[in-house]
Amino acid sequence: MAIKKSQLYASLWQSCDELRGGMDASQYKDYILTLLFMKYVSDKAANDPYPVIEVPEGGSFKDMVELRGDKETGDKINKII
Repeated sequence: MAIKKSQLYASLWQSCDELRGGMDASQYKDYILTLLFMKYVSDKAANDPYPVIEVPEGGSFKDMVELRGDKETGDKINKII
């Protein structure tokens, strides 16, 4: 059964609200937009033989995901970005 676009948006919105917690939405968007940009650039660089932006080793979105569970995740992500 196909999901309606409105149901998808509602589900995504609810997920973002849960992740955001008590943080103001205007602050939260800064983090999310940065991560989306990192994901986009990492994917483009990985799939393009001549990327416009070069992602240094250890600086991809995949490297950030691999930090899950690390006690210093925040500091290490800040260094990657």
